[in-house]
Amino acid sequence: MNCLKIEATDINDAWFQSIKACVEKGYEYKIAVGSYAGQRRRQLYNVTVEIKYPGIRPLAPIIPASCSFPPPTSDEKIEEYFANYLMSDKPQAGEQYIYGMYIVPQLPFAIEKLRKGYGTNQACITLGDAESIKLPDPPCLKIIDLKIIANQLVFTIYFRSWDLIAGFPQNLGGLQLLKEFVISELGDENLQDGAIIAHSSGLHIYEHFWELANARIGK
Repeated sequence: MNCLKIEATDINDAWFQSIKACVEKGYEYKIAVGSYAGQRRRQLYNVTVEIKYPGIRPLAPIIPASCSFPPPTSDEKIEEYFANYLMSDKPQAGEQYIYGMYIVPQLPFAIEKLRKGYGTNQACITLGDAESIKLPDPPCLKIIDLKIIANQLVFTIYFRSWDLIAGFPQNLGGLQLLKEFVISELGDENLQDGAIIAHSSGLHIYEHFWELANARIGK
């Protein structure tokens, strides 16, 4: 299958374009193993979403007045997600893991590598370990790669599986806040906020969200 490339202005634009692409070009299958096993989902395989200005506010999706459903998240919820799920290494009761368990121990080293010189490929955070695959639901986010390109901090991320409706906007909003945090920590007034380039081999819409997805793109 060929790689689908989506070029977007901001997170809201990326969300809309990705929903449209998944509805129109995705393939359907029954989930054998994983979240909502037995249900169907529609999925894009091998997709890249490049967001040129991911810091544009609001970070949360904008839902047209003609749509009868609420937005999947808000800027306040994104800030809570950033603080409690990406920047905390302490899972709450019932959580198998949180991304912060992997991000928090590695982030200072990634920042320090960038602080020593922007010409490096080593500022890359991996999520999960050799035991993660044994979990009922292993981490979906697997890589956060930090690079300085043309004096801009760029995040390249990879999701093995990615819920387009409930996960995509919250994840991207939180990762954008993480990028802004790194920029502030580096303390370089000339360093600019760059793109987010997101890859996934399983960007999908669950069956229970199909009606919502169709309404969002006006079908």
